[in-house]
Amino acid sequence: MFGTKSDRRAPTVTMEDVAQRAGVSRALVSIVFRGVAGASTATRERVMQAAEELAYRPDQRARLLGRSRTRVIGVAFGLHDEFHAEVVEQLYLAVDGTGYELALGAVAPTRDEHRAVQSLLDYRCEALILVGPVLPRAAIEELAGRLPVVVVARALRSRAVDVVRTDDVAGSRLAVEYLAGLGHQSIAHVDGQRAPGAAERRRGYRAAMRDLGLQARGRVVAGGLTDQDGERAAAELFAGPPPTAVAAFNDHCAAGLMAAARARGVGIPDQLSLVGYDNSHIASLATVALTTVAQDAPALAGTALELALARAEHEDAPAADTVLPPQLVIRHTSAPPA
Repeated sequence: MFGTKSDRRAPTVTMEDVAQRAGVSRALVSIVFRGVAGASTATRERVMQAAEELAYRPDQRARLLGRSRTRVIGVAFGLHDEFHAEVVEQLYLAVDGTGYELALGAVAPTRDEHRAVQSLLDYRCEALILVGPVLPRAAIEELAGRLPVVVVARALRSRAVDVVRTDDVAGSRLAVEYLAGLGHQSIAHVDGQRAPGAAERRRGYRAAMRDLGLQARGRVVAGGLTDQDGERAAAELFAGPPPTAVAAFNDHCAAGLMAAARARGVGIPDQLSLVGYDNSHIASLATVALTTVAQDAPALAGTALELALARAEHEDAPAADTVLPPQLVIRHTSAPPA
């Protein structure tokens, strides 16, 4: 499924171009950029000046291929997923001082996860961290047969892959039990459909509604990851008698739902209480002030990196499934029903 090579365009400025501009051999240019002995101070300065004038950048992948070990950990993540970006930021903080570097493979609407992972394989990464992957389990286990793989923010049963995740069933329960404690009985869930974590959050919602004796008042509406998904879900929610409270799949879905509700003249939280998930940046904005279920991004990132480094150093241990507890963060979008 994953090849050993990927197509890449030749750089517009080559090492030969730098050598010609500096009036030295290509071998001397290579010596300068590798930082090894063999070039005088004057030659190094001339080469660096020529490189600056030509805006030359060494091919990182070629440099890595020359090493027996790369000491690079690859990270595949959703480019437009705010929570993924937060995990990546925490990974950068955690990797500092370890002697390893991170290589990023971004997933976007125009760049699927296979391409993102393949780019990391081209860098000869010593381990991969996949943040919220949507790849099938078989594909992830195929990768794990080639190098260590750590999955973050997705429940995955596998003896070959380390997993670090939040207890999403418990997180969804937190939201429902909090809203019920405020006095709400008609509580809907706008879900994440097939997104990582969506099945667990649905299960937690349904179990909490059942245990509270509110299953007859429950309702699951198709949502998704984005503000637009929340706006679309609002059309279904408000087509009939609306609930008094909603637990959304994530903060962006909740924000889209909030905007659509206000456009319909529905007051938040006077007429509709909202709880998001992730405690991402948007939730803390003063204009949003969203009650949400927080995932511990620093702990997720730190644990994932620790596992990846251990595997890269060939430490042998059974695959770990590390589950971290969520936490409720109460802001201004939740209140007792009117």
